[in-house]
Amino acid sequence: MACTLTTGHAARIAARKNKWAQSTSGLADTYLQANLLVLPSRYAEAFRQLCARNPVPCPLIAESTNPGDFAMLKSHLPQVRDEDLAADLDLRTDCPRYNVYADGKLVHTAVNDILSQWTSDHVAFVIGCSQSFESALIRAGVEIRHLNQQRTVPMYRTKLPLNPSGIFTSSTYVVSMRPFRKQDIELVRRITRRYLPTHGEPIAWGWDALERLGIIDIDDVQWGHPPLTQDGRPLHEVFGDSENVPVFWGCGVTPQEAVMKAALEGTIMAHHPGEMLVMDCREDDVL
Repeated sequence: MACTLTTGHAARIAARKNKWAQSTSGLADTYLQANLLVLPSRYAEAFRQLCARNPVPCPLIAESTNPGDFAMLKSHLPQVRDEDLAADLDLRTDCPRYNVYADGKLVHTAVNDILSQWTSDHVAFVIGCSQSFESALIRAGVEIRHLNQQRTVPMYRTKLPLNPSGIFTSSTYVVSMRPFRKQDIELVRRITRRYLPTHGEPIAWGWDALERLGIIDIDDVQWGHPPLTQDGRPLHEVFGDSENVPVFWGCGVTPQEAVMKAALEGTIMAHHPGEMLVMDCREDDVL
């Protein structure tokens, strides 16, 4: 199936028909991938401002044209027109799987659709994803290990605070991590720096970054799969190794953490981490 899903539209249709229910990393090469968060309209302005004040973990790409609209988006990217974001779109079905929150608590995880939860009052927000620049790294000859191992990128809670907005007062960054050889890190930084709408360059790297971020155990992930060495060992077994240096980016799962920290009332929906909404526009269209 993966080799046939070469466009954003094909990836969305496969998700809609429940023919793709796993990580979208490596899917539809060069097409923009995005995180999804769907909120009751009373929280929309506070969340919009949260994104504006925290553009690294929460780079806002688009939002619902109107409350309740699951088929049309308005772009927050000046270089991308509304109609170029995603045609033939259904936000209720077009991520491979979803998480559902009730009053700030995760009540359903990895469900195939959110048809029964969606209401005329919900507003969807589409946020950049670092899986989007993985193809640029691959073209430069940099290995994306979790992709080669058919695993979901590891994601972690951190102690880095977000700038507050309205009810979102105690949120912290979530980060994704990819291990690289020490000699490749400057190249990785240079390539990803251009992709600001998909988190930009890493916020931290090196084994000492774990303490700075508040990550106690590199193998203890909150989302995704624990990272492995090239030969399949847990990453902690090579702690300090220059061939397996952890590199961390801001992550679009941050809004889901913010929802839980704020204990928002009502039903909130989001993509299942790693299983993104694939757009019609390309990664380089957002530069």
